[in-house]
Amino acid sequence: MASSAGASSSKGMAAQPHVLVVDDCSVSRKFNELIFKKYECKVTTVESGLKALEFLGLVDDKPSSGNDNHIPKVNLVCTDYSMPPGINGYELLKKIKQESTTMKNLPVVIMSEEIHPTLINE
Repeated sequence: MASSAGASSSKGMAAQPHVLVVDDCSVSRKFNELIFKKYECKVTTVESGLKALEFLGLVDDKPSSGNDNHIPKVNLVCTDYSMPPGINGYELLKKIKQESTTMKNLPVVIMSEEIHPTLINE
């Protein structure tokens, strides 16, 4: 009886926002994870732009079937700008916006601990 009451009360609640945190620095990943969890978000962390694309189902070597039902529902991507080697945060943003019609309106926040005017202008 208690489990059914819990199930009915969870149906009335809004879905928990899902945030994908992308950063090559484990300390930054953990810090961002803790902040988003404090606000009751579901958080998935990955260490590279390529891993983010794999998680989102946007890897080039896998042909898209046009069926996005298998792709995890993410409400926000929070990514580091500078992630050597490979895909940086800006390239990840471009891939998300250009490669997927279902994710073109997905909010993406790009962060950086570096202070370079050229990064800000880009």
